[in-house]
Amino acid sequence: MQMSDQLVYLNGEFMPLSEARVPVLDRGFIFGDGIYEVIPVYGKRLFRLDEHLDRLNNSLDATRIPNPYPESEWKKILSQLVMKNEAEDQSVYLQVTRGVAKRDHAFPEKVTPTVFMMSNPLIVTSEEAFNKGVAAITLDDIRWQYCNIKAITLLPNILLRQTAIDEGAQEAILVRGGEVTEGSASNIFIVIDGVIKTPPKSSRLLPGITRDLIVELAQKNNLKCIEANFSRTELEAADEIWLTSSMKEVMPIVKLNDEPVGDSKPGQITRQMFNIFQEYKAELKRDLD
Repeated sequence: MQMSDQLVYLNGEFMPLSEARVPVLDRGFIFGDGIYEVIPVYGKRLFRLDEHLDRLNNSLDATRIPNPYPESEWKKILSQLVMKNEAEDQSVYLQVTRGVAKRDHAFPEKVTPTVFMMSNPLIVTSEEAFNKGVAAITLDDIRWQYCNIKAITLLPNILLRQTAIDEGAQEAILVRGGEVTEGSASNIFIVIDGVIKTPPKSSRLLPGITRDLIVELAQKNNLKCIEANFSRTELEAADEIWLTSSMKEVMPIVKLNDEPVGDSKPGQITRQMFNIFQEYKAELKRDLD
């Protein structure tokens, strides 16, 4: 299927992507006034849908955008979108903006939110990519103070990620007030003396759904995992480092600021978490048979 032929959802209708249109006065286009979610799909099954919808609702509440649908309607539309696209494993993107109104910073009255959804084949970290790992650099966290909102205004993240790419790395690890927060498009985990650490949820970072699952799986498998702040110095001294996100799943960092992490290969605990996550996905698919 050509990209232009894929079916998307826009304001109550399914249509080919090539036919989808949004007015130029949509506040998402003019101001970046909107929020989004990315939901993985495994075997045509939406991954942790309740958790994603909870986060969606939290972002809508925080930005004071009215939720356009009840939970049952979200689930119905999302399921329809998944079934209308061919791939067994998909990545669903959904976006809600405040709607169309004349350009004015103040909230418009009586405006209908714009809802857009699309689905693409899910491309996640392969075992080959995992074994290779990625390089990262540390950068000052220049973003705003409400990073827990999954807002479409991602220019700071884009600039940070591009700085990493320009320096031959794949991700930027962000530091604010001397403490590590997250990656430009991922959550961060480290291992020191066999203990897994990840920064606690706060307004300084996005509460990742995959992040939360990794914490649950680590504890379920008797791996010591704590949610605690750590410094740039601790990050640089870590035995193992990995990233998590819907697309990356579990991705090891093998080089940080041009210095090797461990022996420049995925560490033992990182590999264990990767395998645990893959088995979790396999169980999800077996449950559908």
